[in-house]
Amino acid sequence: MEKKLLVLDIDGTLVNNEKQITPKTKDAIFRAMEAGHSIMIASGRPTPGVQKFVDELELSKYDGYTLTYNGARVQECSSGKDIYEKRLSRSLLPELYRFAEERDLGIITYEKDLAKTPQVLSGRRLDDWILWEAKINGLTVGERENFLDYVNYDVYKVLMTAEPEKSEGYMKELQKLLGSRANVMRSESFFIEITARGIDKAGTLKRVIGPVGVSQSNTICCGDAFNDISMVEYAGIGVAMGNAKPEVKEVADYITASNEEDGIAEVVKRFLLE
Repeated sequence: MEKKLLVLDIDGTLVNNEKQITPKTKDAIFRAMEAGHSIMIASGRPTPGVQKFVDELELSKYDGYTLTYNGARVQECSSGKDIYEKRLSRSLLPELYRFAEERDLGIITYEKDLAKTPQVLSGRRLDDWILWEAKINGLTVGERENFLDYVNYDVYKVLMTAEPEKSEGYMKELQKLLGSRANVMRSESFFIEITARGIDKAGTLKRVIGPVGVSQSNTICCGDAFNDISMVEYAGIGVAMGNAKPEVKEVADYITASNEEDGIAEVVKRFLLE
């Protein structure tokens, strides 16, 4: 049996609406790992925001990986070593800040050393979406009036918050403004995410499946949101959750049950164990 890599988004995919991995899904993932397959958690979350799932699934024991910040960083769980990273140049921050300020958008990034200072850094104003981002990742919010002076380092990503009905328009404006200098995408309808050029989930997977030891054809990617489209389209088998955005379902090879109905357990049974 050839080794396969199961790549799992977290929110709306691996976890249910209470942000928990259900017993049925957890059992299926353990059976897949015991059969010799690898698991990669692939999320827009910062690295500390996925650690509790790494621990729960024992990915350090079972040859697992994390892809965080929408692909800006990939770690091998067993060693804790980075096998890939690419940061967004700090030189773009003044331009991004000005864009957010002119449109009254929220803008955040993350502390340089999140292990030492677990904070989301807010550059302008707080809103419920920024507070939610901090909460689900186990971080606090640090408001920085001197945001551009304080963030004197290259960052994994910048996140802007916008009213859902306006965010797509702002995203397209940013894509036009930045061109090939950076990658701009949405994750949720209210999050606009900016990463380094070429960095999204698929772009990074292309770079790391070799070191991980699998082929593209043996890569199964599961997701539900806008930032999952690229990897679902790239995968040997691209899976959309039953609760996925229509745009994800359009590019998927297979549509599984929802995150509330153990859709990942169905995927494991169908594509890894049978």
